[in-house]
Amino acid sequence: MFKIAKEFSFDMAHLLDGHDGKCKNLHGHTYKLQVEVSGQLHSNGAKRGMVMDYADLKSIVKTHILDKMDHAFLYDLHSEKECQIAELLQRFDSKTFGLATRTTAEEIAKYIFDTLTSLGLSVSLIRLWETPTSYCEYNGNE
Repeated sequence: MFKIAKEFSFDMAHLLDGHDGKCKNLHGHTYKLQVEVSGQLHSNGAKRGMVMDYADLKSIVKTHILDKMDHAFLYDLHSEKECQIAELLQRFDSKTFGLATRTTAEEIAKYIFDTLTSLGLSVSLIRLWETPTSYCEYNGNE
């Protein structure tokens, strides 16, 4: 079994409605995302000797994650307050993206894992840095 990984960077704003710290306020992060994929090497064809082409991984992550989240306001679809903020931003043609969960680094990592695995990728790990010194990992083993 082999593992390959690719790192990405994107910027996003959010808040944590009901949080007891400063993250209850609207703020942003420059996230660093590492997507790790595992599998056997292709035995023939153009991808022979690869788990997958890094360019293919980059394209999938860009289309299904980064294009939706980069420079967006990420909000919890179950939070009335966050939905109202998103509606206001949408009226001003600002980019928003709703999740059916709280927008913590942990839940974002799980969302990314679930999204990519639903596309057929053999994701073995998502590592998401919310700050240069703080990250979480999710591997699907709950």
